[in-house]
Amino acid sequence: MSDSNKTDFTNPSTFILQGIPGLEAAHVWISIPFCTMYIIAIFGNFTILFVVKTEPSLHGPMYYFLCMLAITDLVLTTSTLPKTLSIFWFNSREINFSACLTQMYFIHCFLETESGIFLAMAFDRYIAICDPLRHSAILTNPVVAKIGLAVLLRGCLVILPLVLLAKQWPYCRTNIIPQPYCAHMAVVNLACTDTRVSSYYGLSVLFSVKGLDMIFITVSYIQILRAIFGLPTKDARLKTFGTCSSHLCVILAFYIPNLFISLMYRVGQNVPGHFHILIANVYQSMPPTLNPIIYGVRTKQIRGRLLRLFTHEGT
Repeated sequence: MSDSNKTDFTNPSTFILQGIPGLEAAHVWISIPFCTMYIIAIFGNFTILFVVKTEPSLHGPMYYFLCMLAITDLVLTTSTLPKTLSIFWFNSREINFSACLTQMYFIHCFLETESGIFLAMAFDRYIAICDPLRHSAILTNPVVAKIGLAVLLRGCLVILPLVLLAKQWPYCRTNIIPQPYCAHMAVVNLACTDTRVSSYYGLSVLFSVKGLDMIFITVSYIQILRAIFGLPTKDARLKTFGTCSSHLCVILAFYIPNLFISLMYRVGQNVPGHFHILIANVYQSMPPTLNPIIYGVRTKQIRGRLLRLFTHEGT
């Protein structure tokens, strides 16, 4: 019996995305939470952008960085979830080789960009709390724009070698990717050659980019907490800490799942395949869904602007 999963190609024209292998019968049911998350992510992040644009009091560094985060989340969700849902709903499994590499690039580029935005937001909170008198002088609009551009360029440049390496590997085993989108290691693992350089470079990016970002964010928050605990009253401490709470929540929602996924690809051989893939996809979609909710609920200025908007429309 011929094995349709095997072929003799070295440059595949298409890959086949399997969705969640082993759970094909439940794809329609699995699609419900993913579709819900996508709708919330699109609506929530566009709402953040609209609120910041239309409310002059929110035209400041913290909210400009929040807009960058919203745009990044929109790109991340749109890079993966439409194709994922087309697999679940229409069994549309094929993806062009170049499109697969493009999807891989956008996913990982904007994950690195999001990490950089979190670092920029931590820097903003550090200046606002530890050196408030110089905040407006340090984080001017041109400086904020340059930080955003630098973060984007960093993500674009560090991920480019991953895609170039993946493009040059020979794929002579199979063109079936056992998940619903083209993640880096999922594609590279299909190559029929020694791909350790890709794995090592991916790990170096993980630890030198996200790892360093986490270290700098941690250092920033150590200084922030020292400044907060140095305030004279409990009310002042709680009020000041409240300006950081949203940022801390979205950081935890981003870094913990992404580190878990990246390491699970490399050392989680004993994890059942369908569980691994399902959890990875949930974690991939969760931060863009949660970020606008967290900021909308916990940020007084955004919450107030939304209430005024809906109240005005309802009258």
